[in-house]
Amino acid sequence: MIPHINTIETGNNIKKLITDNELVIRDIQNIMGFSTPQAIYKWIHGKSIPTIDNLVILACLFRCSIDEILIIERSE
Repeated sequence: MIPHINTIETGNNIKKLITDNELVIRDIQNIMGFSTPQAIYKWIHGKSIPTIDNLVILACLFRCSIDEILIIERSE
């Protein structure tokens, strides 16, 4: 079976982790040093996923592992 990242569910998970950690999009934007929040909105809407360096920052912010952020499914 070949693993793949479910971008929609990963986005939903990032949105939940932001809420669970009492953060808002603007907080993530400022911490990441982004000039606009567009990348974060793309993540939470499943249009893209964070780069590995941004996943490391998110894992630190959310106090979890990268595996707990990504939703990985297996297909044949």
